[in-house]
Order: sequence, then C-alpha cells, then structure tokens
Amino acid sequence: MTEHAHHHEQSNSEPAHSRHLHSEHGRAGDAHAGHSHDPGHSHATDAELAQMLDLDALILGSYLADATAWAAELAVHEPETILDIGSGSGVGSLALARRFPAAHVTALDMSAQMLATTLESAAGSGLDGRIAGLQVNLNEEWPASATADLMWASSSLHELADPERTMAEMFANLNPGGLLIVIEMDGLPSFLPDRLQEGSAVGAGLESRLHASLASNGWNQYPEWTAGLERAGFAVERRHFPTRGSATPELAARYGRAFLGRIAPTLAGAVSPSDLASLELLLGNGPESLERRGDLVVRGHRTAWAASKP
Repeated sequence: MTEHAHHHEQSNSEPAHSRHLHSEHGRAGDAHAGHSHDPGHSHATDAELAQMLDLDALILGSYLADATAWAAELAVHEPETILDIGSGSGVGSLALARRFPAAHVTALDMSAQMLATTLESAAGSGLDGRIAGLQVNLNEEWPASATADLMWASSSLHELADPERTMAEMFANLNPGGLLIVIEMDGLPSFLPDRLQEGSAVGAGLESRLHASLASNGWNQYPEWTAGLERAGFAVERRHFPTRGSATPELAARYGRAFLGRIAPTLAGAVSPSDLASLELLLGNGPESLERRGDLVVRGHRTAWAASKP
C-alpha cells in the first residue's frame, strides 16, 4: 500500500499463503484466509475489519473509480453479471454496481457477517436488489452458479491455498469475451509525512522499518500474477494505481489508529525498543498521538491485472 513497502515476489508455482494485513476483500478462502491467520491479530472481528476496509475505501478509494473505469474500457461488451470474489465489506461490489448500472453483482465471501454488511450497504446506497451475496469457500469446489461476464478479485486471490487452480476455475466460469480484474496492494498504508516535525519524538523512517519487519514475516506477499493468469488461458495487461488519500485529520487519525493498532502486537520483539516506543507514542494520548499530530498524509498504491478471455 505505500510507496515505501513494495511487494515481495514469489514463484507463481507456490501456494500464495500470504499474511495479508489489510484488504478491501480477502475472505474468499478457508478459515485461514482473509486475515484470520495473520500473527498478532487473529482476535480481530469481522466488524473491526469492515470498519477498517470502509475507512480505506473512504480515504484511498479513488483507485476503485480508476480500476472500474479501466474495466469498462476493456470490456468487450457491457457486463450483465459480475462476481466480486472475496468481497469483504462490499466496497468493490458497490463500486462495480455503480460503474455498470445494468449489471447484477454477486458478492462471494466466506463470512456471513461480511456479506450481511455488503447487503446492508447496498440497501443504504440505493442498490438494493442489484447486489446479492453468496457464502462460499473457494478452497473447496467452485460454485456451479458462479458464472459471470466480469470477475473482480481485489486483495483476495493470494489468500487462497491454490491460486493457480482458482485462476483456471475463473477462466472456465467466465463467459466468452469476459474479463477478470485482479487487484493487489503494493505494500502497507503509510500515514506519517516524509519529513517529521523538528523535535518529534517519533523516529525518522519509522514506517519503513515497521513495514520491513512485517514483510520479513510474510505480510502482504503475493506473486506477480501475469504468468499464472496466462497459463490459465487469459490475455493479460497490468496497470499501477498510485493513491494519495484525501481525508480530514480526524479520518486520517481513525484509519491510522485502526491500522497501527492492528499491527502493534505483531511487532513486539520484532523491531527495536525505540521504534516500539515511537509506535506507543502514536497510539497514545499525548502530543505525538495520531489525533493531535495534524500532519498525517495517508498513502497507498495498488497494482491491477486485467485478464481477458477470448
């Protein structure tokens, strides 16, 4: 998600068991997919995840407009059926429904609570009846009803035990001339400005070091998907979507507290005492706290693959 923490490449032949920290989706797979296997935050509830995903979309959601516009540009014909694979809190489902007003969107997720959140959001956004939910574990058999003109897999494909198998299933269940959009976060979100205020007790370069520690433990890893998608039969294009968030100080602080509070347990003993002290200052109530800083800048980047079926 940040310009400082780039993703780590793996072999496309390896199962992509990533410790993915934060995604707008990512609950398509088994009980270990969609964050529950991340060290240090298995306690997080679906409601807590949904809140953070919604904050991400609110602040960094311009990529949703850009990526759905790209899908509309590449689609051979206006899609009538869309699958949001690993839909999470449903921000992608809503964006797709708005971009393609004639389409019916089905959100696929392993969490009944996340699907309920998606449907509630759809009703509150005037999209009731255009979005349906399907509870599914994609590490098991692909659901027979899950065919579509357009498939969308945002930060979810790498959560599966066998992404190569799933890509082949996607190809088989995508209608002729259909399109699959795969999106991944390039790193973890960053909040501190490039240059800290003079005299700040928070150490310079803190976020880069925290991100590096998480990356060394496998967080936010995924393959470069091009070769795997091509092996499944797709023709593939790739695009980068950089995003500098637009947020009030209050929203930026809320997102920062949700994210940094989520990673803090994992970092204990993994980073220096001084960096842990800086993190405690940010999450505390003093003058260096997120709510009192006033200099937060939320940044996050995505990479997307457009995979076309002849």
